[in-house]
Amino acid sequence: MDRREALKQTAFLLGGAITASTWAAVVTGCQRPGNITSFTEEGTLNLLSEVAETILPETDTPGAKEAGVGPFIAMMLQDCYEEEDQKLVLDGLTELNKRSKEEFGDVFTETSAENRTTLLTIIDKERIAYNKDKKGEDPPHYFTLIKELTITGYFTSEPGATQALRYVPVPGRYDGCIPYNEGDKIWAT
Repeated sequence: MDRREALKQTAFLLGGAITASTWAAVVTGCQRPGNITSFTEEGTLNLLSEVAETILPETDTPGAKEAGVGPFIAMMLQDCYEEEDQKLVLDGLTELNKRSKEEFGDVFTETSAENRTTLLTIIDKERIAYNKDKKGEDPPHYFTLIKELTITGYFTSEPGATQALRYVPVPGRYDGCIPYNEGDKIWAT
């Protein structure tokens, strides 16, 4: 069985846990899609980092910026996603800045944290409505891709896996059934 077939089998076993876009990125990651170099530009990296930090801000655990989620999203989009998805996200980021300027008088990275949260909350509601009315062939909403990559990047980073999740560097025996107490962190390992 080759790598691509193994990934397809794994995705089938996971069912709906992986969205079509993320799955497509994993499969096409085996190939080299066309690259849009805009993701490596400092302004785009900074914007991705600020969007990710707004989604997962620093609390008693590190935020998305400290976990390096912005550069992770840029790398994933550039190296693993199709050019159409890359353009979708870039156009979405342009729209995000435009709306921030219209609503708050400044681009997203320059407006207050409260304004950023307000704007992303509005966009997230639009994303939910879009997904509700979406036809099978319609592209995903750009914010869906950003949120998925933010969560994936954060919980696969060292700060996310070791500080936001429970982590055992060298796991011992396998315990198939461990009591869960409300408020406990989920396991990283």
